[in-house]
Amino acid sequence: MEKIGWEVKIRSNPINRDLKRRVRTELGSRFQEHRKSRQESSRLDSNRKVELCLRKEMAEEKKVLKFDEVAQHNTAKDCWLIISGKVYDLTPFMDEHPGGDEVLLAATGKDATNDFEDVGHSNAAREQMAEFYIGDVDESTVPVKRSYIPPVQGVQKPEAGSDVVVKILQFLVPILILGLAFAVRHFTKSEDQ
Repeated sequence: MEKIGWEVKIRSNPINRDLKRRVRTELGSRFQEHRKSRQESSRLDSNRKVELCLRKEMAEEKKVLKFDEVAQHNTAKDCWLIISGKVYDLTPFMDEHPGGDEVLLAATGKDATNDFEDVGHSNAAREQMAEFYIGDVDESTVPVKRSYIPPVQGVQKPEAGSDVVVKILQFLVPILILGLAFAVRHFTKSEDQ
């Protein structure tokens, strides 16, 4: 048996024929698997290139989208977000997002700028956003954020009689406690003598 590169040359004799056939089929199947994986990765790379070209063309058009149209894309298979007035189609990024797809889905249907900024994304993440840019949102269609307005509570006018009673009790209760303390001390001193 001689080694020549990755191939093994086996002298032909009746005992080694079966071994030779097994080596050839094993090497052949490994080579076939390697070739298939290379073809598949090149096909995926070409699909990715086509997708990026389409995205660049869409970005050059500067498409203006209405908020209602963007809000309809709120599923894991079709996820669009509004960040800083720009619309991003993050559908291909759902599985790759470090925070998971739930985080992205929670930010759909609204302006997600604050959610994006609060997390503190890296510069690399901000640069990667350009891949997913599809257009701008029409700011006039975005709902106005409502600031918190506390509920109005009616002003209650307390009864005059109850207010006077409370003030008297606030004065008398401490005096009664003090008097009770002196009485207890006085009676306990007189019994000790």
